Amino acid sequence: MNLDFDAAIFKRRREALIKRMLPGVAIFPAAPEYLRNGDVHHDYRQHSDFYYLTGFEEAGALALIIKEHGEHSFVLFVPKRDKMMEIWNGRRAGPEGAIKKFGADAAFTLEEIESKVPEYLRNVQRMYVHLGDETHFDERVTGWLNRVRAMKRQGFNAPTELHDPSEIVHEMRLHKSKDDLRYLRRACEITSEGHNAGMRATRPGMFEYEVQAEIEHVFRKQGSRRNGYGSIVAGGDNANILHYHENNMQLNDGDLLLVDAGTEFGMYTADITRTWPVNGKFSEAQAEVYNWVLKAQLAAIDACRPGKTFRDPHNIAVEVLTEGMVAMGLLTGNPADIIATQAQWDEDVKNKVKNPANDEAPRTYREFYMHNTGHWLGMDVHDVGRYKDGDAWLPLKPGCVLTVEPGLYIAKDRDDVPEKYRGIGVRIEDDVLVTEGDPDVLTRDAVKTVEDIEALMAEAMAKA
Repeated sequence: MNLDFDAAIFKRRREALIKRMLPGVAIFPAAPEYLRNGDVHHDYRQHSDFYYLTGFEEAGALALIIKEHGEHSFVLFVPKRDKMMEIWNGRRAGPEGAIKKFGADAAFTLEEIESKVPEYLRNVQRMYVHLGDETHFDERVTGWLNRVRAMKRQGFNAPTELHDPSEIVHEMRLHKSKDDLRYLRRACEITSEGHNAGMRATRPGMFEYEVQAEIEHVFRKQGSRRNGYGSIVAGGDNANILHYHENNMQLNDGDLLLVDAGTEFGMYTADITRTWPVNGKFSEAQAEVYNWVLKAQLAAIDACRPGKTFRDPHNIAVEVLTEGMVAMGLLTGNPADIIATQAQWDEDVKNKVKNPANDEAPRTYREFYMHNTGHWLGMDVHDVGRYKDGDAWLPLKPGCVLTVEPGLYIAKDRDDVPEKYRGIGVRIEDDVLVTEGDPDVLTRDAVKTVEDIEALMAEAMAKA
């Protein structure tokens, strides 16, 4: 599936931003480059907001988006063309390409920023800029303002209102358009294929990084330039480390393998977790834990509808998981009481009635399920957008995409749970689009029932 660069997508986004702005100038810097060591840089990835509005991927660039300028609504400052430097570092668009390919109304080189930006700020009341990420950029903004302030006797006034454009841009990014979804769907398709390939390839005796290589080979082969985040490939008890990243342990016959991996396509990332048996066959205890997590996930996915809030899928997952913990003997008591106890503890901590450092926490589901059930997803794996409006959880609306990822984590060294469950860690994660009707599971192609996983792996082993 080839999705070529389409300048019209970025133009529509800029127009939507301008419509939401008051008259003024919005300034967006590109992501800087970072040294890895010596004179070698980390792989470059453009700032998501900058790319979202421009489609431009060169480092050091600066974009101005202007409402009511008259002649220019989109101005780009870009690296200049330099034949010798392009031999070393790759081709550049230059000001001409910024206009021709990326749709800028005007374009200048980076060397012209200090003289030109103040010109665009003259007699402008409002400046939209996000501060606090890069000290150097903050200092440059202050310098531009001071240059305009110094022009007062020439009849030019400097901006007197400072606004953060993130509030507008992130609200736009939260509600996915058809333009967004064309890339996000493809990222989900590729990632699903990668996870299925990982299941087919897994054998006892392999190392975690070998399975990772099988999965990421599919990512690259299908046109993805990079992962959306560092892959988690966790065999056995490593699955009980939520952000495990070593990926260097040998896989043992009889263990489960938890893989949390997602790839980018067109700067949008998928985020899938699957858990499967190293030898292709779930034990009875593994299947029991797995099916409780799957039951919780399916119930949570069904709650991803308009009229529900962001928190509702989590609450439903907690109810099902807690029921499972009691059924398996991990906890004792009434599930509703266990959940209420945790809620009261959280409230007491919030109100400083309890101190987590000194007071002993009650035994609740948090011992085996300690994270939230999801997050927004889009250009960033933990994507932008508010989760609350004041004290109220944000309502789900068509176009929102969130992950649904319940889990159960039973560490190997626990001596207070039935032995058959020790060392089992399971998480199941899908990416879900909220629609006017039923939830749209974008990652449905990654197999996830016990029966389908075993069938897929058995078929692969028979062909080996």
